[in-house]
Amino acid sequence: MRRYIRALILCMVFAVFSGLYVYSKLFYSDVPVGAKRVVNPPRDPGARRGTADKTGPKNQHRHNRFIMRQHGQMEAAGNSVKHRPEPPMHLAVVACGERLDETLNMIKSAVLFSIKHLYLHIFAEDQLHADFVKVLESWFGFVRSRFDYTIYSISFPSENAAEWKKLFKPCASQRLFLPLILKDVDSIVYVDSDILFLQPVDGLWGFLSQFNSTQLAAMAPEHEEPRIAWYNRFARHPFYGRTGINSGVMVMNMTRMRSAFFKNDMTSVGLRWEELLMPLLQKYKLNITWGDQDLLNIIFHYNPELLLEFPCKWNYRPDHCIYGSNCASAEEDGIYILHGNRGVYHDNKQPAFRAVYEAIKKYTFGTDPVSSLLGPLEKELLKATHTYCGKSHMLFTKTLTNSLANVSSKAQREQ
Repeated sequence: MRRYIRALILCMVFAVFSGLYVYSKLFYSDVPVGAKRVVNPPRDPGARRGTADKTGPKNQHRHNRFIMRQHGQMEAAGNSVKHRPEPPMHLAVVACGERLDETLNMIKSAVLFSIKHLYLHIFAEDQLHADFVKVLESWFGFVRSRFDYTIYSISFPSENAAEWKKLFKPCASQRLFLPLILKDVDSIVYVDSDILFLQPVDGLWGFLSQFNSTQLAAMAPEHEEPRIAWYNRFARHPFYGRTGINSGVMVMNMTRMRSAFFKNDMTSVGLRWEELLMPLLQKYKLNITWGDQDLLNIIFHYNPELLLEFPCKWNYRPDHCIYGSNCASAEEDGIYILHGNRGVYHDNKQPAFRAVYEAIKKYTFGTDPVSSLLGPLEKELLKATHTYCGKSHMLFTKTLTNSLANVSSKAQREQ
């Protein structure tokens, strides 16, 4: 019996001392009960890769797993930032009547050369929608991956829809309402359907970053040479600058356009964009020849500080060569964007313009663009040297040559 009593006393004494030991640890610890402390030991900045860290914890295996997990999380976070997709460039076009093929050729040139991802906003009559989808979805996967698109019905303010639609060419004035329709889009490049890109859209998109604190749009002059310009000789309304502006290529910060107040000759106070358009049309509709372009000229005549003017190489038209070369920036750098207005892609009046249109139209995605596009184009341009524009045929391929070389190298990387 005594042995049992002694054993019981020893157990009690051991239990008391154990309790005191645990209590002292809890009392002097700064870690709450139930919490775990993760120690990230200081690293020796002088230690070389591959050497042991003698200051590290005894359980090196657990420490290595912790470091590897941390490194993996940081690497994943870094990759998510690094590979976060850039916002796309927004490109808008309007297609009505017989403009389907012409618009698709414009889109083809934009997709062919662009570097950043494109988002296309296609405004078209309802009967054209299915044809757009059919062609765009038929392009190769690696080409199709370069752009997204939305097709919209033509839309004008209901009370004046018929008047807006018949202004100048069918649906052309749709561009005036883009800031009001695409309310969630900050900025956009608008182009007419008869535009062909000879270099990436990215360069045109870059003008947005050149806007000062007041500018909200960018366009090229209608003419470089006042002696042959139209507006300063024939216009019956106010126009921008010396020779007016051409609206076939237009860069817009639509956020600024929606919030700006525009000076005008109808009221003493500034009007917002949506308040300005209809009164302007009512006042000048008997005096305008070029429809919505004339309205834009009137607007920027009274608000010149809101416009950035870019060189004619970004909007090169037959007027720049039909009476001899009169676009200095194109003579220096080549043509960046070709504007085949007055139907010159589809008749024989300007064979140089038609040659570029046909070369892009006949090009097949996936084939070598230098041999299958540039080569045939140069041969056709030599046949046009009897015209003033044909005499400037080197301007048509100067920029295009570099653009196609970049396309070739890009295709090799993607395939």
